[in-house]
Amino acid sequence: METKNVMIVGVGGQGSLLASKLLGKLLTEEGFDVKVSEVHGMSQRGGSVVTYVRFGDKVYSPVIADGEADFIVSFEKLEAARYLKCLKKDGKIVVNAQSIDPMPVITGAAAYPEAVLDDVRAKGVFVDEIDALSLAKTAGNAKSVNIVLMGRLAKYFDIPYENWIEAIKNTVKPQFVDVNVKAFDLGYNY
Repeated sequence: METKNVMIVGVGGQGSLLASKLLGKLLTEEGFDVKVSEVHGMSQRGGSVVTYVRFGDKVYSPVIADGEADFIVSFEKLEAARYLKCLKKDGKIVVNAQSIDPMPVITGAAAYPEAVLDDVRAKGVFVDEIDALSLAKTAGNAKSVNIVLMGRLAKYFDIPYENWIEAIKNTVKPQFVDVNVKAFDLGYNY
């Protein structure tokens, strides 16, 4: 199998590291060679972050170059646009509909580009937009946006649903399993 590449992008504090850990664990259990990067960027709350998950028969590097990402999972709309150059021509973006103001917007130096996803779609890019924050709140914890997005991403993988649930159980703390399974279900069935 050729190597597949998933970029998980967002803002510090949103749980991108847990999402990449979950995906990496699942893919390893499925028998793939998997490389997961560390968080790159300002991992403090509010800064842009990116993690890479690469899997296949044999993977030599955890880094995804421009134009190589099969999927971008974005926790925030502007981050999806920021990393668009990394997406393959036929790649897909799974994006949370949430807007989080970056520092230039907070300080008044810039305005948030409200039509950012329309601009991405206008370039012919497949965008699967989901209100992950609302679904996470429905699941019982606003912090489970990351797992809602993993549930949505799962729709594009040929991996049984039960295997994703088992990976959640093996990745999150026991007291958070139920809310995360519910969050995953809501994203999966959106």
